[in-house]
Amino acid sequence: MFNSSFTPLCDPRIHLSRRRLLGAGGGLMLPSIARQLAVAAERSRDPQSPPMSLIMLWLEGGPSQLETFDPHPGTLVGGDTRAIPTSVSGLEISDAFPATAEAMHLATLVRSVVGQEGDHERAIYNIKTGFRPDPTLIHPAIGAVLCDADDSGADIPRHVSILPTNSAGRGGFLGAKWDAFRTGDPRNPVPDVIANVDQDRLSQRLADLQNIVEPQFSKNRLTNLQENRTLHQASTEAARRMMSSDQLEAFDVRLESESNRQAFGEDRFGRGCLAAARLIEVGVRCVEVTLNGWDSHVNNHSLQNSAASRLDPALAALLHRLEDRGLLESTLVVCGGEFGRTPRVNAAEGRDHWPHGFSVLMAGGRFRKGHVHGATSTDIGATSPAKHVGEPVTISDLHATLQTALGLDPNYEYDTPVGRPMFRSEGRVLDSLLT
Repeated sequence: MFNSSFTPLCDPRIHLSRRRLLGAGGGLMLPSIARQLAVAAERSRDPQSPPMSLIMLWLEGGPSQLETFDPHPGTLVGGDTRAIPTSVSGLEISDAFPATAEAMHLATLVRSVVGQEGDHERAIYNIKTGFRPDPTLIHPAIGAVLCDADDSGADIPRHVSILPTNSAGRGGFLGAKWDAFRTGDPRNPVPDVIANVDQDRLSQRLADLQNIVEPQFSKNRLTNLQENRTLHQASTEAARRMMSSDQLEAFDVRLESESNRQAFGEDRFGRGCLAAARLIEVGVRCVEVTLNGWDSHVNNHSLQNSAASRLDPALAALLHRLEDRGLLESTLVVCGGEFGRTPRVNAAEGRDHWPHGFSVLMAGGRFRKGHVHGATSTDIGATSPAKHVGEPVTISDLHATLQTALGLDPNYEYDTPVGRPMFRSEGRVLDSLLT
């Protein structure tokens, strides 16, 4: 069993919505003032400090905490996994992560994340947005929240998803402009950004589009009010700007030395992580890189180890590169999936879905270095979260803390398209994870 004091699984702040405040005498101006102060604070950052960026290493399918960052060797829960020491005294992780073990002094490891969704699609939505699915509203992914708060940066898209599945980050109610730009293996050119005609002919086509097609489109399809709202012209201009930008080279990992490429791993995920570092270096605000292969209902140990062999070199190389180039202070790295795997191995030698206590690794910015939070039980019969997890961290708590580390105010209130005011996060900030 773990030796850790317990806190309630849910300890949310009691938020007063704008409508409730407006209905309470003496508080008529509070919401407006709060929003103005939040925006002013976010925009008044030290001009000498670079804006914060985010790299999310998305482990889709549900990585097992027991075969990655929270092994329990020699127990029924731990199964066949062995543990190795790390660069943090007293901390051990799975022996499938020898390179990452040497970089753990750069990271905060939360071993006690608890969610309320055990279905892949719903859990992915939950952990990427900080909210559970709602049939009336699509919430923005954290990358969209970051980009919307400060849209300065690169000529190329500020929100990028490399090797995406259908779960790539979306803009939600913030708008499709913040949907992640989706691209594949960085070994290949970015699709649809190289003109198939010479520059003179391309310029003529763009002029024709502006002078002929656009007015006709507006006349036939849009009212004046709607025309002011369409993203059609803005999207065309953004595409043109991207096609002519030197920053496109950031996607091309072939420009890196062979030793750098080998450090990240010579596979598509390693190349994706190397491209993510390069994109952050030119001003992209959020990059998510997806690694599949974690859904291990059968043959859990071998499947988890296979996926870990691809994650380990890329994660370690990414942390070291950001540190060596002075970018770890302005870049958050988040590594995790939608949930963990069950403490009990099933009849097919697999582990099933388990949102009741799993691990997420974070590094950079204000996150403490070499810090571990939370614990899970070695009692294979501890099936309830209250018995299984010490110092639990809810998904909303995680988002509130990430937003704070990114320089955002979790209490900022949006006016959503459905007319319902909504805070950026419903969670509480875990100050113990931050410096």
